[in-house]
Amino acid sequence: MKLSLITNGAERSIEILAPAPACRFRLADEPERSANVEVAEPGVYSILMDGRSYDARVEQRPDGLVVVIDGYRFEIEVHDPRRWSRKSGGSGAEGVQSIAAPMPGKVVRVLVAPGDTVEAGQGLVVVEAMKMQNEMKASRAGRVLAVAVKEGATVTAGEVLATIG
Repeated sequence: MKLSLITNGAERSIEILAPAPACRFRLADEPERSANVEVAEPGVYSILMDGRSYDARVEQRPDGLVVVIDGYRFEIEVHDPRRWSRKSGGSGAEGVQSIAAPMPGKVVRVLVAPGDTVEAGQGLVVVEAMKMQNEMKASRAGRVLAVAVKEGATVTAGEVLATIG
């Protein structure tokens, strides 16, 4: 899978050759590299690469990711050219918004209930896929209209998890 990354304003491409935990990847036109990646706790990853160990703290935000490694902060935007973009789809701040699973996985936590008021960036549902936990967040403020899944449920890519109005 090839992705375009903008890290602290600099654009670069990455090709993911094998997912975690035994991750293999290639940055731009560099040689292939590998890393062992384990989830230490939600939002914290333990990475072993080139004989060195790193702890990466990852925070998902509506506009991308913030990753902190050894005190260095990286603001990252990830663009998958195969994915439909909410920005280009005309989905604005009005109307009903459906939050869907980005890939097949298992629901490990439901963080909201119908009727709850949520803020932009607030976590709604946590889905585990490929041994990594992904928190699906609201891209805007609103009220939870429905939660379509329960903890322990298996979901497919694109399946609606929750709806915000």
